[in-house]
Amino acid sequence: MRTKKIYVVRHGQTDYNLKGVVQGSGIDAPINSTGEMQAAAFYENFKGIPFDHIYYSGLIRTRQSIAKFLNPEIPEEKLVDLNEISWGNYEGLPMDHQENQYYLDMLGRWSTGELDHKIDGGESPVEVAKRLKRAFDHILETGGENILVCMHGRAIRILMTVALGYDLRYMDAFRHENLCCYVLEEKSDGIVYLDSYHPSPSISKDAIG
Repeated sequence: MRTKKIYVVRHGQTDYNLKGVVQGSGIDAPINSTGEMQAAAFYENFKGIPFDHIYYSGLIRTRQSIAKFLNPEIPEEKLVDLNEISWGNYEGLPMDHQENQYYLDMLGRWSTGELDHKIDGGESPVEVAKRLKRAFDHILETGGENILVCMHGRAIRILMTVALGYDLRYMDAFRHENLCCYVLEEKSDGIVYLDSYHPSPSISKDAIG
């Protein structure tokens, strides 16, 4: 059995990211001009990898972020199970002091094991982990040696615990930023390891401004 590498990348910046407004899975925002430059820089860094299959979530910002890799000769698949966690009633709200404190309190509850806790109308980490395991199992069944997966920040943190067998309480140990990339490797024994982490690619400040 050959080893398989899975490149898990977060989408590029959106205007909601820029303004500090919660998106979750209920807001299908496109990437903005900075996100497009991040995506272009990511492509330049990884274009030499012969991807055999490409996956992205059901939200437009993920497909846009890896659009330069898309090719009629490379199978691509939209997996709704890769969507961001639903923040329920929190989605669309600016991250002011009150909302930020509520968010931090919730993260604290998750870190102590209250993983079924969720915002009204939203999802819990346990619920997201179940659908991400379903998605990851499907991805591992894919043929080929190099797989590209584009998804979302909180979902990536949860996926890392699922893929690597970590306790879900420690999901925040996995940092994320726009167009960062975790490279996972499935060895011949079927065990998945973390191969490397690549932070958000550098883009010119002149290009941004």
